Amino acid sequence: MESVLSKYENQITIFTDYLEEYSDTDELVWILGKQHLLKTEKSKLLSDISARLWFTYRRKFSPIGGTGPSSDAGWGCMLRCGQMMLAQALICRHLGRDWNWEKQKEQPKEYQRILQCFLDRKDCCYSIHQMAQMGVGEGKSIGEWFGPNTVAQVLKKLALFDEWNSLAVYVSMDNTVVIEDIKKMCCILPLSTDTAGESPPDSLSASNQSNELIFLDPHTTQTFVDTEENGTVDDQTFHCLQPPQRMNILNLDPSVALGFFCKEEKDFDNWCSLVQKEILKENLRMFELVQKHPSHWPPFVPPTKPEVTTTGAEFIDSTEQLEEFDLEEDFEILSV
Repeated sequence: MESVLSKYENQITIFTDYLEEYSDTDELVWILGKQHLLKTEKSKLLSDISARLWFTYRRKFSPIGGTGPSSDAGWGCMLRCGQMMLAQALICRHLGRDWNWEKQKEQPKEYQRILQCFLDRKDCCYSIHQMAQMGVGEGKSIGEWFGPNTVAQVLKKLALFDEWNSLAVYVSMDNTVVIEDIKKMCCILPLSTDTAGESPPDSLSASNQSNELIFLDPHTTQTFVDTEENGTVDDQTFHCLQPPQRMNILNLDPSVALGFFCKEEKDFDNWCSLVQKEILKENLRMFELVQKHPSHWPPFVPPTKPEVTTTGAEFIDSTEQLEEFDLEEDFEILSV
């Protein structure tokens, strides 16, 4: 198994180059909705990328479900991408998009709370354990590889809303002609949190205005990290400290899920208006927005909290509070 994974991870490098090899040009580079001038802000750009929480394969965690796998190497890459998307949304909500991480510097307590939600333990609300078990309801066995749409459905069940009624929008697509629209959504829309795609590399965490994407790759196996005696987490392995990689957008698998964070309802309204103006004006659309829940769709059922008492569950909203942000009165997003 290890030899197979090693061969697979070596193949990933065929598609990629390192960001440090970029020439100093006047090109603008967009990182999760925020732009950097490559010629004069490369160090700031690299700092922005390393500040993102980076989730990868892990090993030696407690068996999922008690008797299941104790490592997600080879099958959990898309779940790790989903974790990165959700973590970025939580950071935007609780710390702000301009928050930055520095190595060996004391971090805000909100940061530690967010990170602990994703530790590889069954009692952590967004752990690989919770996501894998939630996937069973989507027809995925524990230890089975997930696609982008399945991960989006799991994220919707786990954490569509937090206690401040913020909204995470996940748009799943499967179309070979939407490359330009993906670029627009990553660069023009200011609220992007992440992108997850099927073929290597899996987690596209940033993009620029040319034909290249900058990404954080989950295909690295690291040892399980738990909370220390003082209640904090050693976070050195949760940030990508080596130069990030880049790839041509044409190598992106057409099956992708894009994530956007809306802090308030007006942000969602603005997002819908901008999408209609910039993305959905073409005849060939990668998804649609409709004013009402389609009659042929099953009724909207708010996500419920996991049955297991979880650490960090305060980030999951109660169903009563969901009424304050009623999707039935806004747009429904239809993926294609």
